[in-house]
Amino acid sequence: MDEEIKKALSRIVGEENFTDRLIDLVTYSYDASDHSHRPDAALWALHADQVSQILRLANEHGFPVTPRGAGTSLTGAAVPAGGGVVLDLCRMNRILDIRIADRLVVVQPGVVYADLEKTLAPSGFFFPPDPASGKVCTIGGNAATNAGGLRGAKYGVTRDYVLGLQIVLPDGRILRTGTGCMKSASGYDLTRLFVGSEGTLGVITEITLKISPRPLATTTACAMFQDLRNAGRAVSDIMHSGIIPSVLEVLDSHAVRVLRDKSDIVLPEGEAMILTETDGCTEGETAYQMDAIIRLFRKNNAAEIQLARSSEEAEGLWRARKAVGSAAAKLRTNNVSEDVTIPISRVPDLLTGVAAIVARHGLPFVIFGHAGDGNLHPKIMFDHSDPDQVRKVQQAVEEIFRLTCSLGGTLSGEHGIGLAKAPFMALEHDPVAMDLMRSLKRLLDPKNILNPGKLGL
Repeated sequence: MDEEIKKALSRIVGEENFTDRLIDLVTYSYDASDHSHRPDAALWALHADQVSQILRLANEHGFPVTPRGAGTSLTGAAVPAGGGVVLDLCRMNRILDIRIADRLVVVQPGVVYADLEKTLAPSGFFFPPDPASGKVCTIGGNAATNAGGLRGAKYGVTRDYVLGLQIVLPDGRILRTGTGCMKSASGYDLTRLFVGSEGTLGVITEITLKISPRPLATTTACAMFQDLRNAGRAVSDIMHSGIIPSVLEVLDSHAVRVLRDKSDIVLPEGEAMILTETDGCTEGETAYQMDAIIRLFRKNNAAEIQLARSSEEAEGLWRARKAVGSAAAKLRTNNVSEDVTIPISRVPDLLTGVAAIVARHGLPFVIFGHAGDGNLHPKIMFDHSDPDQVRKVQQAVEEIFRLTCSLGGTLSGEHGIGLAKAPFMALEHDPVAMDLMRSLKRLLDPKNILNPGKLGL
C-alpha cells in the first residue's frame, strides 16, 4: 500500500487509531477459522463519519477494506483475503439508547453480546440470540453474519431482531434502513439485505434491535440414547409436537466420549445425548412442557433421562454442552467446524450421514449442535502439516455439503459463508440466484473494495 494512502488513513482516524506494525498486522491476519492473510494496515474507527471517509478513500484508490468485530468467525469472514485495510469496529462500543417501553435498544457495532445482556438484565429484558462466543463476539458481527445460538429453536436468529441499521456504503454514503417500530411494510426490506451480507455490501455502524421479556422460569433435562437415529427421531417428534423448547441440543457419541476423556465432566456412555430446556412465566408451565418432551424421549427409547433438580444441576449440564468444542479441539492441532442445517424432519438422516462420511475418512470428529432448528456442527480435527489429512478433511467437508443440500438443507445456519464455503455456493443456489447476488454486489460495490472474496461473489 502506498505510504501516502497510509498517511491519509492515519489523518482520518488519528495516529493512535492506525497501525501498520508487523505484530499488529499478523494479529489481524486471521480469525477463528483456518484461514489467514496479512493486511497492509489496520484502523480503529470511532464513528460513522470516519468510516465514510475511509470508504471514500478506498473507493477512490481501489484498496480492499475488511470490516472486523471480535474476529470470532469460523469461516474466514474477517480475514483480509485481498490485503488492504482491516477496519476494526470494536471501539465503537456504546449502547446508545434503551427504550423498554418500545422494546428496543440502539447499539454501536462494537458492543459485546454479553455486555448488552448484562446491561439489559435489571430491566427483565434480553436479546434472545445466544451465540456460543457470546462472551466476546460483537453485535455488529452478529448482524453481519446473521448469528444464531442455543436458543434458536424457539427464539430464532439475529435477523429476527434487527429493526433498523445505519450503514456506510462502499462509496461513503451513509444509509439508514428500517424503523423503530415492531412492524413495517414500507418499501423494500433493505435491513434484511444487509443482515447476513458479511460486510460485502456496506459497513454497519449502528443497529436497532428488538428485545424480549426474559422468561421467569426454566426447566432443564438430558436424555441418553444408544442409537443415533433414535435421538434424531426424538428431535423431530418434539419439534412437531406442539411443544417448542427454548433449547434442544444434541451431542453424538464422539462428543460424549471427548467430554468424558478430556474434561472433568461426568457423563454416562451412549451413542447420543440430547440436552433440552423449556421456559415460561411459571414453573408449572415449564414443567408441563418438559413432561411432554420426556414422554417423547421415552417413546424413542431413551436409555437414561436426567431432570435437573436445581440451577446448579442445570448449569452442570450446560457446562458439558458448552465445553465440547474446546475439548474436541485438543485432539489435533487444527479443526474445521461446520454449521450445516436441514429441515427438522431430516435431522436423523443428517446425523447418521455425517457420521458415516467422516468415519470413512478416518479422522477424529464430533457432532453437536442446535438440533431443535436442524442446525448441526460437525467438527473435524486434523493436522494441517500433513497433506494427506488436509486432503481427507477437504473431501469430507465437500461430501457433508453435498449430503446437506441433497436433504434440502443449507450450507450455513449461523456461521455464514466467508472464505471457507464460498466454493460451494452453487451447490445450494441456482445460477439465477448467484447472478442476482453478484449483480447486487456490483451495484453497491462496483470496485469490489468491501470484504472481497467472501460469499463466492
